[in-house]
Amino acid sequence: MTNIQRLKLAANGYIETLILPSDPLCPMWNRENFIFKKQAKWNYIDGCMIRAVLMLYEQSGDRRLLDYAVRFTCAYVAEDGSIPTMRREDYNLDNIGGARNLIKLYELTGDKRFRLAFEGLADCLSAQPRLRCGSFWHKAIYPGQLWLDGAYMALPFLAEYGLFSHDDQLLSDVLGQLKNIRDLMRDPVSGLYFHGFDETRTMLWADPKTGLSQEFWLRSMGWLCAGLADLCQLLPEEELPWKMLSGLVKALSEHVTGEGMLMQLPAREDLAGNYTETSGTLLFAYSAMKAARLGAADNALGEIGARALLAVTEKFISFEEGQTPVLRNICLMGGLGGAQGRDGSAGYYLSEKIVENDAKGIAPFLMAACELSMRPDQN
Repeated sequence: MTNIQRLKLAANGYIETLILPSDPLCPMWNRENFIFKKQAKWNYIDGCMIRAVLMLYEQSGDRRLLDYAVRFTCAYVAEDGSIPTMRREDYNLDNIGGARNLIKLYELTGDKRFRLAFEGLADCLSAQPRLRCGSFWHKAIYPGQLWLDGAYMALPFLAEYGLFSHDDQLLSDVLGQLKNIRDLMRDPVSGLYFHGFDETRTMLWADPKTGLSQEFWLRSMGWLCAGLADLCQLLPEEELPWKMLSGLVKALSEHVTGEGMLMQLPAREDLAGNYTETSGTLLFAYSAMKAARLGAADNALGEIGARALLAVTEKFISFEEGQTPVLRNICLMGGLGGAQGRDGSAGYYLSEKIVENDAKGIAPFLMAACELSMRPDQN
């Protein structure tokens, strides 16, 4: 069996045994809810999975996928467009992560609840606190902090809503915030991006001179890559996201291991305890292939992305016929401050729990599988 055949079987296995059977209020892919016994609520983890489901639907036309995405989303969004389990005052960019699904569902179904919901999230985002440079705080509990993760969670939605509402100021806002990320968080030597920036320069994890965190964390750069790839599609005439995507994908490709993947701390290949991490590798794979397809990167980088996806499929996904596939080596979570030990050190990132079959890995796997199927050599 070839790796492409394995990939197709694994993707179909996830659809049939993990996604479609999942109770929207207890989805089997949300490992944080199970591990920490969290109550079901609107969150970015589920949002990532439903985005992948909608991508699969658009490729396959399998109506079951659209019906499931509608049923899942309606479990959290009331008829008036409110989201009862989301607290507006948290100003949490992660909560914006599923907003693009609402736009897509409105386009596909015409159901006004979805439009009311994404307009409500846009209104929430309009009041999001900002750093002095104009970028969004990551959350209300992290004042003055800019995290790479937010580039995926909020900026593509802001751009898509700007296009929907014909508001050029929102598009300018997106580009301004991207410029801040590039100017503040990009390492000019390696081309990689630091995970966080604290404008107050007072946080334990922040360098007192630069305000930057210490390490290049793979998944945070993966979120940035994916956000940039989506922005290149949404804003094809804007030069900045194209340059940023091309540069970051190329910089990450220089740290791909001999087996074709990336490590939890990609610039620290020889560090004891460092490991091959699948969720960030898959976000890179999706972004590199999409960058090549759109013309933001050459085909050689697209091929590196395709090889990364197939390497994950071969080495870190196991399954038996009729059983749910198992994707391993997913870092469960990662952050800065807010909890004991999250000091931004290499030791911290390597201490976070490693899990199987969390949506932060499965969703990028399915997204990358969709992107692989659009490559000319797959037709």
